[in-house]
Amino acid sequence: MLEVAYKNINAAPLFQSFYARPALTVARELIGKCLIRAHADGTHTCWPITEVEAYTGAQDLACHGRMGRTQRNAVMFGPAGHWYLYFIYGIHWMLNIVTDQPEIPAAVLIRGAGPADGPGKLTRALGLDRELNGLAATPHAGLWIAECGVRVPRRQVRRTPRIGVDYAGDWAKKPYRWVWDARN
Repeated sequence: MLEVAYKNINAAPLFQSFYARPALTVARELIGKCLIRAHADGTHTCWPITEVEAYTGAQDLACHGRMGRTQRNAVMFGPAGHWYLYFIYGIHWMLNIVTDQPEIPAAVLIRGAGPADGPGKLTRALGLDRELNGLAATPHAGLWIAECGVRVPRRQVRRTPRIGVDYAGDWAKKPYRWVWDARN
């Protein structure tokens, strides 16, 4: 799962309808899709998505939407297929894609892709920050998700509890994290 740099990539972004479904469905189906970043020099980084976490809406006590709409999380309440980036611990940007229907604050956190094995490492490696917050996941934004032509066997995907959400009580134990383990 190494980085691949392309010139003039023609990988079409996933349709908005792909994201306009429950976060749990979208999360599992994102494993193996390509996260594509356009660079100023005309090249593109294309990394297969290897780890995600689903945040399912206001009832999910680990979800940013649990306390209602704020300036920080307003993107989550909008249309599916838009990027939601937020700053955490004063050092990391977290990359999420909004899912489900408008007014349902659901999203999928992209925790890993290609060689980047953590959400902070991922955003740092691809140079992602608040500039993308609220933009549609399209080539126009410079970051989108496309089919890679990779089919990830079910046996290679582990489902586990999410990371770093112990404050959410029983919601922290729900298996809302998917990890591609190609060794299986």
